[in-house]
Amino acid sequence: MTYEMDIAGLKRALPLCRLTDDLYIGAFVMFGDVELTVHCAAELLKKAPEYDYIIAPEAKSIPLIYEMCRQSGANKYIIARKKAKAYMQEVFEVEVNSITTAGTQHLYLDKADAELMRGKKILILDDVISTGESLRAVIELVNQAGGIIVGKMAVLAEGAAAERDDIIYLAPLHLFNADGTVK
Repeated sequence: MTYEMDIAGLKRALPLCRLTDDLYIGAFVMFGDVELTVHCAAELLKKAPEYDYIIAPEAKSIPLIYEMCRQSGANKYIIARKKAKAYMQEVFEVEVNSITTAGTQHLYLDKADAELMRGKKILILDDVISTGESLRAVIELVNQAGGIIVGKMAVLAEGAAAERDDIIYLAPLHLFNADGTVK
């Protein structure tokens, strides 16, 4: 089963994936879709508030954050990593329970990125905001780093997230029943 949707003027068929017996989601994956990535980056930049740096959680948002920086002429972006890396110094972390990943995860930021963000206008980016758990974790990291959050953006707002007035997004994404109908 798939769900065809319009994402800022581009049509895509999203495969429906089972989360529970009666809850399915439309799988939105930008990896490998250059046209969609370039288009969504341009459309998000039109709606973006003024910012100094963009931060996104690893990994599905990486092509999008790269493309937004490329199009805007920015030379630096920040990734909240899923694992602490050997090069990272004075690492701090936040727990996150994402709807699409089983179990508790962590997001990590190091001192160098924190110092870069301190006192700067930070735009938080993700591919999809659903329960808001990943967004909450990135907000916590930015706050710990002393960044000033000026916006929260995503390509899609899934389910109840589409009703939030504190996020900017390109299109709403429904939740689905087991038969593929919209909840």
